[in-house]
Amino acid sequence: MTRTVFVFGSNLSGVHGAGSALEAHKYWGAEMGVGIGPTGNAYAIPTKDREIRHTLPLRVISLAVMDFIDYAREHTDVMFIVTRVGCGLAGLTDNQVAPMFAAAIDLPNVLMCDGWREVITQ
Repeated sequence: MTRTVFVFGSNLSGVHGAGSALEAHKYWGAEMGVGIGPTGNAYAIPTKDREIRHTLPLRVISLAVMDFIDYAREHTDVMFIVTRVGCGLAGLTDNQVAPMFAAAIDLPNVLMCDGWREVITQ
């Protein structure tokens, strides 16, 4: 059976207090203090700084997304559910973030959130 992992936007402090980060903590086992990478049955992609005041630069978020895509390629036995990373509390748009996930669009173990496939392939 394939394990399911919830991919969410986090902050560098790993304080999962709101939005999809809170859902990741409550329902997917994301550990407080882990703001990047695998944690419980979740995967954290940082979109906010350590103080949770500022959104990280797109180039920094993009590097974390690339790390996630590499991780997904290495873990073909896991189904990854990608949320609208960065499009809630971080204030980014789908058009800013979805293209960062373009290299994952054809991975059979990555399920993109609603609308992102269309943004990526347009």
